[in-house]
Amino acid sequence: MARFFIINPGSTSTKIGIYENGGLIFTETIRHGAEMEHLKDLESQLPVRQKLILDIVEEKGINLDSMDAIIGRGGLLHPLDGGVYEVNDAMIDDMASCRYGWHSSNLGGILAHNIAIRHNLKAYIADPVIVDELEPLARVSGWHTIERISIFHPLNQKAVARRFCREKGGSPQDYNLIIAHMGGGISVGAHRKGKVIDVNNALSGDGPFSPERSGGLPIFSLIELCYSGQYTESELKKALVGGGGLASYFGTSDAREVEHRVEAGDERARLIYEAMAYQVAKEIGAAAAVLKGDVDAILLTGGLAYGEIFVDWIIDRIGFIAPVHVYPGEDELTALAEAVGEALAGREPIHVYEKE
Repeated sequence: MARFFIINPGSTSTKIGIYENGGLIFTETIRHGAEMEHLKDLESQLPVRQKLILDIVEEKGINLDSMDAIIGRGGLLHPLDGGVYEVNDAMIDDMASCRYGWHSSNLGGILAHNIAIRHNLKAYIADPVIVDELEPLARVSGWHTIERISIFHPLNQKAVARRFCREKGGSPQDYNLIIAHMGGGISVGAHRKGKVIDVNNALSGDGPFSPERSGGLPIFSLIELCYSGQYTESELKKALVGGGGLASYFGTSDAREVEHRVEAGDERARLIYEAMAYQVAKEIGAAAAVLKGDVDAILLTGGLAYGEIFVDWIIDRIGFIAPVHVYPGEDELTALAEAVGEALAGREPIHVYEKE
């Protein structure tokens, strides 16, 4: 059985794990505090994070020579088909230069590569956030200089699709699925035979609002806010993406706290929380139209899928479309390992990253 060392860098932590015999046998979360506050770019963070990882490896006695590969979280690259990519010089150059933007996930492939070459191993990424399989119709926005783009949660969406297909038999290429990832951001993808042919932009203001993002807003009202003098451009972007949604209404992005308010009889909390479920259901209905009603199943996943009230509100509105299956939470380390495992076993291709 394959044995992988996995690295998933986030803004305030770096998660590492060992995957073996179909599951995680070790995980560790390295929390980043004061040492990262003054390190604002990739170049300065890279050696610090790498040392912290290698310190854990030494402390825990992890034998990296026993691994079959090192896997990193994919970062901001040019639009790609979903799947597994071997880390190469072209990819490292684009991530290290932040050619397509700076995000902590850019460090994933580079860290994996740096550690892999020490042990004569290969490094891989899988299903980064910029996976783009949209059909031409889905790209048209309604304004000639603006094109709809694909930014969502492909790692978890595709992992859940594989899980569902294992349970039912067959592969993602055999099914039409609607998958709603519901976490800090919410993305609803129309999966046709393994390709995500349409999905809302879960980062840049599209689709349902979420615990911390505003989602789609009325255009004229948003324009008035932009020119109100209350915010700079960067402040408004941060407010809508990090402080929108539930955070805007309640000062917290913790959906569990809002759900507790609902259970305690808070009518305003119920209205806003149910409105979030309502918008998710509307987006699922739109995805059903994309698939022309040919939907084999609807899969609900992410942290919000733990909320029974929230899930019930959604199912009540979309249960007529197709059977609904709930997969709460997201396990990015396992998702990365499973994707690479499928590729190394020859069941999925290993793609080559090329510069644009």
